Amino acid sequence: AYNCLIHFYKRMPPHSRSPNCEGNPEGLRLLRDSLKSCNISSSSLLVSHVFVVFGASGDLAWKKIYPTLWALFRDRLIPQGTRVVGYARSKMTVSQLRENCAGTVKAKKGEEDLLDQFWAANKYVAGSYHDTADFDLLVKEMAAEEKPCANRLFYLALPPSVFKQITSMIKACCMSPTGWTRVIVEKPFGKDSTSSADLSCHLRELFSEEQLYRIDHYLGKEMVQNVISLRFGNMIFGPTWNRDSIANVKITFKEPFGTKGRGGYFDEFGIIRDVMQNHLVQLFCLTAMEKPVSTSPDDIRDEKVKVLKSVPALSLSNCVLGQYEGDPASEDPDARMGYLDDPTVPAGSTCPTFAAAVFNINNERWDGVPFILKCGKALGERKAEVRIQYKDVPGDIFDGSTVRNELVIRVQPNESVYLKVMTKTPGMSFTLQETELDLTYKSRYKDARLPEAYERLILDVFVGSQMHFVRSDELAEAWRIFTPLLHTIEKDKPQPIKYKYGSRGPAEADTLAMQNNFNYTGRYKWTAPAHSPKK
Repeated sequence: AYNCLIHFYKRMPPHSRSPNCEGNPEGLRLLRDSLKSCNISSSSLLVSHVFVVFGASGDLAWKKIYPTLWALFRDRLIPQGTRVVGYARSKMTVSQLRENCAGTVKAKKGEEDLLDQFWAANKYVAGSYHDTADFDLLVKEMAAEEKPCANRLFYLALPPSVFKQITSMIKACCMSPTGWTRVIVEKPFGKDSTSSADLSCHLRELFSEEQLYRIDHYLGKEMVQNVISLRFGNMIFGPTWNRDSIANVKITFKEPFGTKGRGGYFDEFGIIRDVMQNHLVQLFCLTAMEKPVSTSPDDIRDEKVKVLKSVPALSLSNCVLGQYEGDPASEDPDARMGYLDDPTVPAGSTCPTFAAAVFNINNERWDGVPFILKCGKALGERKAEVRIQYKDVPGDIFDGSTVRNELVIRVQPNESVYLKVMTKTPGMSFTLQETELDLTYKSRYKDARLPEAYERLILDVFVGSQMHFVRSDELAEAWRIFTPLLHTIEKDKPQPIKYKYGSRGPAEADTLAMQNNFNYTGRYKWTAPAHSPKK
C-alpha cells in the first residue's frame, strides 16, 4: 500500500524554492518527518499517478480540491510527476478552469513559476456521467503519459444523485490495469439507513473496501487526530477517563453565519445530517471508544464501531431543534435575515438549523455519563470543541469555591488542549481561582503551518492509509442511531424553536445540558496566550 509515493518528501532544488512559501520550513519538517514512517520505496521512472477530479467545475472543486492539490504540489508532498485531470459536464479549457480558481489557488511572491508548473500538469475533459464515449476520452487522457505501473485516484466532488452513475462508469472504463485504483467519496453518504445501505451495497459490488475512501474532512483536522494520542499516550488521563470521574462530555460545533443563499441545498439535509451525524459523531467515537490493539486503521475503526453499537437510537424527547431568525438590530445585513428569509428556502420550512442531542452509552466505561452533542448555524462564534467535565470534588474543604475540572480539546479556531484546574491566588489569602494548563498549538509550534484537513486526507489516500476515513459498518451504525429521529422530524414536522442570529441558540438547549449534569458557571473564559515562555 505504501509503494505509491515517489520522492514524497523530496525538496525542491534551492533555486526553485519560494522565500515566502506557505509550507514553511518548520511545518514541512514536521510533515515530512511524519511521512517517513510510511516506508516509501520505488522508482519514479516506473510509476505514474493521475488524480481525477469529477465535478471539476463545481464549488467544492475550486474552493477545496484544487487549492489542496496546489498546496501539496507547491510543497513537493505528492509524488513527482503527478498529473491532475478535471472532468465535468461544463465545456471549458484548463485556462478557464485556472481563471475560475484564481481566488483560491494563489501564488505568493516568488511562486509564480511553480503555479505555472502546477497548471501545466493539469488537463480537462468535458463529458457526461453516463456516456461510455466520454469516459473513453478520459481514459485516453489518463493513459497519455502513464508509466508501466499506473496508479489512478478518483475524487467524487459531486452531488450524491450521480454517485451510482459515476462509480459504475469508473468500474467499467477507468480502473488501472497495472497499478492501484482508489475512489474518494464525499458526504453525504445517503440520507438515512436505507439510502446509505443502498449506496454501500452498490459500491461494494464495484470496489473492495480498500479501494474506497469515504471522506469526512473533520477527521483530517489536527486536534481531531490528536484525540487518540492524548487519550492513549498519557498515563495521566487513562485512570479517570470513565464514569467514576467524568460527569458529562459536551461536543460542540458552532458557525457564526447562516446559509448564505444556499438554503435550498441545506433544506434538503438539515443540520443533523450536515454536521451532527458525521462530524460530531466522529468526535464522539474518538472520545468514547476503547483503546485499540494498535494504531492500524482497521483496529481503530473496529473500536469506533463497537462504541456506536452501544448507543441506542435517538428520539425527539432527547433533542432540542432550533431555527435562526434575523436580528433586526444588527448592523450586519446577513444577520438581519432569518433562515426563512433566504429566497432559496421553501416557504414555511421547519428544517432545523440548530440541534442538541444527548447520547447514552450502554457499556461499563460510560454507563450513566451523558454525551451532549450540539451544533448550529448563525450562532455567536465559530467554535468546535470536545469538553470533558469532571465530577465535583468530594469532601469539599474550600467553602464551595471549587468548580469542576474540565479538559477541553479545541478543534477550531486556535487549536489547543487545555485543562481547567483550581489553584490558589497569589498573596496571603487562601482564595481559589480557575486557571488552565495550556497547550496552544500556535504558541508551542509557532513556526509551523498546520496542514489543512483536505491536505492530510488526500495525502492519506496517496499513501493508502484509511485510518481517517469512514468504513461501511461504521456508517451503518451512525445511520441506525439517527434514522428514527430523522424520520420523526420529516413525518411530524415539529416546529423548531426560534433563536436570534448571533445568539447562543435556543435557551432550551442550555436547559437540556443542565438536565444532563452539565454545570456552567460562566466565571471562566479561555484566552489564547500571546506568547510561549522559554523553558
